[in-house]
Amino acid sequence: MREAAFVKQNKDKWLKFESVLSNNIEINPDELSDLYIEITDHLSYAKTFYSKSNTERYLNQLASQAHQKIYKTKKESKNRIISFFKTEFPLMFYTHHRELLIAFLTFSLFVIVGAFSAANEGDFVRSFLGDSYVNMTLQNIENGDPMAVYKEQGEFNMFLGITINNIKVALMAFAYGLLLGLGTLYIMLQNGVMLGSFQYFFYDHGLLWESARTIWIHGTIEISVIIIAGCAGLVLGNSMLFPGTYTRLESFKQGVKNGLKILISTIPFFIIAGFLEGFVTRHTEMPDWLAITIIVSSLALILFYYVIYPRQLHKQQLKQKALKEYNTIPSK
Repeated sequence: MREAAFVKQNKDKWLKFESVLSNNIEINPDELSDLYIEITDHLSYAKTFYSKSNTERYLNQLASQAHQKIYKTKKESKNRIISFFKTEFPLMFYTHHRELLIAFLTFSLFVIVGAFSAANEGDFVRSFLGDSYVNMTLQNIENGDPMAVYKEQGEFNMFLGITINNIKVALMAFAYGLLLGLGTLYIMLQNGVMLGSFQYFFYDHGLLWESARTIWIHGTIEISVIIIAGCAGLVLGNSMLFPGTYTRLESFKQGVKNGLKILISTIPFFIIAGFLEGFVTRHTEMPDWLAITIIVSSLALILFYYVIYPRQLHKQQLKQKALKEYNTIPSK
């Protein structure tokens, strides 16, 4: 469709919507939300076929005004927390799967770098993990309990300390996104190299399986959500680097909001990881089948909530939208 025909077809609807926004006409928030969805559809169409045109700029401005009005007038649900984790966050996170993939690949690359460096440089593990930690672990290995480090503190104190520390790491991964995402990538580097060298250290002493079955009881969720926090930092960095049709300031504000939502979503998982490390990991005598069950269940939980579930919700939303549009077509 030519741009002029597109404008002519929808002009009256846009002007009416603009009048509602500019004159502060009272309108049902849900009805306004439906109109907003239609405007954003038109905006997406304009971005595709009339990129950088006056039509695209106009619709972008109209959509921004509508977004602000919706969230100022729409009453908060009593079940706001439930709706956030059940619907709002997964739908938003679906649009940031690309940043999640980048964070995952970056972290994985540096895990390999850490393992490779530990294998080829004798003092690398000591320089990265510290002499005191390496000496303590070697002593534990000699004493026949390589994973004794997880038994030194009381259960609750360890749970609390680990949870707080992990949340701090996540906050750093997000906040360092202000450095155009480079700071976030550095956090991925630091934690990835540490994990790779740490695992190689146990492999070098013939304890890879024993260390993996113990560490990944809590590490599956812990490492996963650190990567997801890295995704939040990349969302923040990308909002400054690639504003798209928004002003750089508006794009930055949206990046902060979405990044914070991602960060908030990780808090329950950090608590679960802290609980596992404080109360479960210390039981190194548990049978392999139980350790494997915990690890696989943890991985399944992360993959479902952050990858599979958002895709399912997105597909449901598209189906509902298509059905709604079909029902509005007048029958002959």
